[in-house]
Amino acid sequence: MPLRPGCAGADKFALELLPRLAARGHEVVAYNRLYPGQESLGDEHQGVRLKSFRTTALKGFDTLLHSARASWDIIRHDTGDVVHIQNGGNSIFALALRLFGKKVFVSQDGADWKRDKWPWYGRAYLWLSSYLTAFAPNRVIFDNVFCRREFERRFKRRYDFIPFGSEVNAQAADESILAELGLQPGSYFLFVGRFIPDKGLQYLVPAFERLATDKKLVLVGGSPNPSDFERQIMSSADPRIVFPGFVYGTRVHALMKNAYAYVQPSDIEGLSPVVLENMGLGTPVICSDIEENRYVVADTAVLFRQGDVDDLLMQLRWALESPARLRENAERARRRACDHFSWNKVAEAHEIVFAGGESPYNGSEEPVQRVAAPQPPASERAVARHRVTRAVEEHTGS
Repeated sequence: MPLRPGCAGADKFALELLPRLAARGHEVVAYNRLYPGQESLGDEHQGVRLKSFRTTALKGFDTLLHSARASWDIIRHDTGDVVHIQNGGNSIFALALRLFGKKVFVSQDGADWKRDKWPWYGRAYLWLSSYLTAFAPNRVIFDNVFCRREFERRFKRRYDFIPFGSEVNAQAADESILAELGLQPGSYFLFVGRFIPDKGLQYLVPAFERLATDKKLVLVGGSPNPSDFERQIMSSADPRIVFPGFVYGTRVHALMKNAYAYVQPSDIEGLSPVVLENMGLGTPVICSDIEENRYVVADTAVLFRQGDVDDLLMQLRWALESPARLRENAERARRRACDHFSWNKVAEAHEIVFAGGESPYNGSEEPVQRVAAPQPPASERAVARHRVTRAVEEHTGS
């Protein structure tokens, strides 16, 4: 905090939540993680006091080392009465913190042990740590109802639900980045996130490479520790694919606001803040049909079958041929984001839970999650599938 290259949804969440808690009169301390070669970005940000500790570059161990140092600092210097921990892999530190009288809350944003970015021993550790998450903290807060439901079924306990927010100040968007990247409004599809297998770029890139269009595909982000997967994604020879690296704040909001459509091809999600931001900006969304995405978008987005490159290609083609329908979706998505997701309400809900109350979002999730997103009519899908099949045959020479 503030955001820097390598940041992800958890960092965006902290950036939105913690300053709002500070503005509500609380003293807030945030613990920043510094990798080798990085320097501190300051001691204060929007009313939040910052403390920065160095960690290792070893994947997985970086989190444990940083969390251990932060926990020791909290205990030694008594920097807070309430400790908020992000992600269940850190739940092991809840035991020591509670032993020293702290009220500990863990935010669990998904089934981390299912994420392909972790090696087998990392997934094993995260699965085992789920038992600590279930019992060690004072309370556990989930940002999606599906992971919460799984924990409640496994551990026979009740947990809290608080979603992410969606507000973005569209007027503050820094549109100079469009000229820097040679882009025009509506001339590109967009993805923003880490270049890891969970996010599904292994489906989006080959689908777009087979799409007949003069629009571009802008892939914003990367990985804090470059991997073979990232290098494979960036090796695409398609000149229409643009890799601007990490972009944050008003500059990335400008890219979202002016995209033809935002594409979220993920295999695994919690409750995606970047999808919510695009919805709040009125940008059309195309996403995989995993239940977490369907919960967020309801009936306002175009869905494709998870992991199905052909179906994603078909939906991209339908989006190009149906701009009016796409804009209708986007307007309904904007209204949904305003009605159901608000960062100020999210901050208030955390304040209530931290004080021992029940999240105002508890019990509000069932009517929303059962809404299925509409698809193009069967006739349109059949025509598109025929075109995709023919394009594939031409591409492969079969």
